[in-house]
Amino acid sequence: MRAKLTFSILFWIYGSRADGNNSSNIYARITLNGQKLNFSVKRKINVDSWDSKRQRARGNSEKSRAINYYLDEVKSELVSAYSDLKAESKVITPQLIKARFFGDDKKNQSLRDVFKYHNDKMGSKLARKTLCHYKTSQKYILEYIKAEYNKEDMYLQDLDYEFVLGFESFLRSYQPRHYQGSIGNNAVMKHIQRLRRMVTLAYHMEWLERDPFVKFKPKLEKKEREFLTEKELERIEQFSTSIERLAVVKDLFVFGCYTGICYGDIMDLNKHSIVTGIDGNLWLMANRNKTGTPFKIPILPVAEKLIHKYQNHHRTHFNGKLLPSISNQKLNSYLKEVADLCDIEKNLTFHMARHTFATTVTLTNGVPIETVSKLLGHTKLATTQIYARVIERKLSADMMVLKKKLA
Repeated sequence: MRAKLTFSILFWIYGSRADGNNSSNIYARITLNGQKLNFSVKRKINVDSWDSKRQRARGNSEKSRAINYYLDEVKSELVSAYSDLKAESKVITPQLIKARFFGDDKKNQSLRDVFKYHNDKMGSKLARKTLCHYKTSQKYILEYIKAEYNKEDMYLQDLDYEFVLGFESFLRSYQPRHYQGSIGNNAVMKHIQRLRRMVTLAYHMEWLERDPFVKFKPKLEKKEREFLTEKELERIEQFSTSIERLAVVKDLFVFGCYTGICYGDIMDLNKHSIVTGIDGNLWLMANRNKTGTPFKIPILPVAEKLIHKYQNHHRTHFNGKLLPSISNQKLNSYLKEVADLCDIEKNLTFHMARHTFATTVTLTNGVPIETVSKLLGHTKLATTQIYARVIERKLSADMMVLKKKLA
C-alpha cells in the first residue's frame, strides 16, 4: 500500500528584512512529507499590513483585496500542480511542484527543437541518404510555416489537424528548384510521413499532449514498377555514340541492369568491392547505403566487361572507383536523351535499371524470387514480390494475346 503524502502551503514574510518603506516580499512555503521549499510569489506588502495568523493582508482596502485574491490564485495553482503530478504518477518533490507551477518542467518545444533532436539522436541510426531525405522534408516544413504563418518556427503545442492538411496542400502546389514539375502524390505522402515520425517521437517524449495526425489518413497511389523489356534493353546495349557523357550514362545504366545495384551504391564501388565468391568466381560485395544491408552479387559477363572498360579510364584512375562518377540529377537528365535516341517512350530513370534487373534479367529468366531478394539486398521478401506480381501480369497479358489468336 502506498504511503499517504502530506502536503501543505504556507504564506509568510521576512519582517526583519523589510526595506526602507517597511515593505517585505511575500513567500510561499511548500511542505511535502516534511520537505520544505520557499520561494517568492513576486508580491510585496507593508509589514504592518500582514496578518501572519491568517497568512493574508489585513483590512478591506482595494490593495489588500488584490493581494489576497492573488494569494488565493497561487494556492489554487499549487494545489492543481500537486494534483496533476499525482495523476501522472510522478515521483513528487517540492521542487517539482514549484517547477510545474512556474511552467519550467514543460518547456514549449518547437519543430526546430524536434528536428535538431531527431538529426542528432537518430542520425547515426539512419542511412546517410535517408537523413538527407529527412532534412529536405524539414526544409519544406519550415518553408510552409514561413509562407502560411509568416513565422520562422512553430511551437509543438500549436500543431493540429489543420496544420497537417495545410502542409499537404502546400506541398501539392509547391515546385522545388531541382524538380522539373510539382511534387507527386506519393512524394507528398513521404514528406508527411517523415513529419509524422518526428512528431510521434516528440509525442512519446511528452513534448506535446496530443497527436495532430490522429485523423489524418495517407493517400498513397499504387504504381507499377516500370522496367525495360528484353528488346528495349537490347536497344540501349547496342546504342553507340561519340558523345562521351551519353556513352558513360548508357554504360552506367546497363551496369545497373545487370547488377541491380542502385545509383548511390554504384558510385561507392571500388576495387575492394570485387571479391572471389564461394564458387571461385568474381562477385561484387558491399553494404547498401539505404539500409546497411550487405549485398553479394555474382558479376555477370556484361557487368564484368564494363568494369574492365573503365579499369584504367581517366575518370576512375584518380578516385579509385570502378565506374565514372556523375551526379544523380545529371545522370537522369542524360538518360532522357538516351531514351529518345533509342526510341524508348518510357520515362527512363536510373532506378529503372534496378527494376529491369529484378524483372527482365532475373525473374523472367527463372531465377527464384528468394535469390532475387538476396541479390537486391531486400530485408523483406514482400518487397521483392512486387516485381513478381509485375511478371504475373505480363504473363497474363501475353496469354490473353495468345487466346485471341487461338480463338
